[in-house]
Amino acid sequence: MSFDVLQDKIRKMKNPTVAGLDARIEYVPEHIRKAAFAEYGVGRKGAAEAIYQFNVELIDALCDIVPAVKPQSAYYENLGWQGMEMLERTIAYAKSKELFVIADIKRGDIGSTASAYAEGWLSGTKIEGEVFPAFDADCVTLNGYMGSDSINPFLEAAKAQDKCVFVLVKTSNPSSGELQDLIAGDRQIYQAMGDLNQRIAKDTVGKYGYTIAGAVTGATYPSDIRDLRKRLEHTFFLVPGYGAQGGTAEDVQYAFDKYGRGAIVNASRSIMCAWQKTGKDGMDYQDAARAAAEAMRDDIRQFVTIL
Repeated sequence: MSFDVLQDKIRKMKNPTVAGLDARIEYVPEHIRKAAFAEYGVGRKGAAEAIYQFNVELIDALCDIVPAVKPQSAYYENLGWQGMEMLERTIAYAKSKELFVIADIKRGDIGSTASAYAEGWLSGTKIEGEVFPAFDADCVTLNGYMGSDSINPFLEAAKAQDKCVFVLVKTSNPSSGELQDLIAGDRQIYQAMGDLNQRIAKDTVGKYGYTIAGAVTGATYPSDIRDLRKRLEHTFFLVPGYGAQGGTAEDVQYAFDKYGRGAIVNASRSIMCAWQKTGKDGMDYQDAARAAAEAMRDDIRQFVTIL
């Protein structure tokens, strides 16, 4: 499932946003937590089941508004194997609702290890000559700062399965500039990373003009996004940092091309935790999440017209 498919979904919904599924147990309304703990006990299993129910009902509330969801694996890994099993179920459920699934894993390792990660998250694992899918995401996030041999195994898996990747280029966190803004020759390091990323996937350009190797570019640095959009005309952008981290719709507009394409903007807590601001003890969490997602969409559409 390449970026062509994601862009098709964005155009159909007129909504270039992705909802993060990054739930800690405290983000889950009390009535869901209590029911899960009563059935499964207070512990990793009970927490995993509570988060799974929360995820499923968020997906149900959002699947006709947003084109994609982005579960962050850390929030599942911290619950051990029960959390990872629940992540696999969450991805499968999201795909059953025809959502594009970006697994936010930020993996980066040497070639042989990267190949194993790619099998687990994208292409499936071969056992006795038969391929068995594992997490089966449509797309993953990667840390490519070990170089091209940490990215290439994922690109090979993505090409084989018509999927895609997002590689960290200019991230939204406050300390990103400590390394990414340093000068390397005639470029800053984040520019060199972006150039490398576009170059190694240059033979995979799709119908909208984008390769299968996208870039993570934070909304908190709008001038850098503007620079990268001009520099990386064939690179699709994932834009974190909108909302809770301080990025605005006006900031993210620079990630898009002249047709309003080539980027998708992420929000997590502002959608998942919208119920915490309504004063209804989480009984309206689906409605609150839906309203927050619609508000984000409408906010961005003030600055971006999708053709």
